[in-house]
Amino acid sequence: MSDSLDVIIVDDDPYVCEVLSEMIKEFYVWGDVMDFSDSDEAIDYCSAMDVGVAIFVLDVFLGNRKAFSFLDAVVNKFPMAHEDTIMITGKASDEVVDACIASDITCLLEKPVRPYALQLAVRAIVTKYLKFAKRILSEPSLAAGLIGG
Repeated sequence: MSDSLDVIIVDDDPYVCEVLSEMIKEFYVWGDVMDFSDSDEAIDYCSAMDVGVAIFVLDVFLGNRKAFSFLDAVVNKFPMAHEDTIMITGKASDEVVDACIASDITCLLEKPVRPYALQLAVRAIVTKYLKFAKRILSEPSLAAGLIGG
């Protein structure tokens, strides 16, 4: 398992990837920020990783696939991928909103993405893990239960 909480950005538009990456790098200190404009390359990268957690920033439409199938492809390595995803779309139609709800994705942003909205969404996911880490440190019995000891 990785010792950091990385951000993985996937959008089929290289310019959007670059802009999102730069926006996140302005404030993100808990891990690396990687961006991919090729969803197959992103899947290969994720498949080569150890099982862990990451924050995913995904465009709903990734060229030849939808972000939801991308998440299905990486969920074996990132079991919390659906819950730790920030979905981005050009237009948040009822269909897109319903698909996010059905996939346990609670953050949907429309393009153009406002920096403060992206920062708040990323920080909400980070906060979940920081609170959990603090709880494990304050309750050793919880940590023992997680590792089977």
